[in-house]
Amino acid sequence: MWDTQNIDNIAQRLAALLPPDLAQARADFTANAREVLQAGLARVNLVTREEFDVQRLLLQRTRTQLVEMEQRLAALEQLAGEHPPR
Repeated sequence: MWDTQNIDNIAQRLAALLPPDLAQARADFTANAREVLQAGLARVNLVTREEFDVQRLLLQRTRTQLVEMEQRLAALEQLAGEHPPR
């Protein structure tokens, strides 16, 4: 899930761009911006950093296993070439 603190920070930074004499507009804008950001992030197909890191580690492990299996296969093929079946 998305870190709501980061979404709040973005909404507040956007609201800070409004002129200071529009205090009520800033408050309304902050609340609306927060909702729009949350809805937008929920709609797009993104993953959290934690989910990304888990998948990255899984992929690294799979690649390592693939390289090891390729090396073992090459060794077996070489061995079979040296000792053809009778």
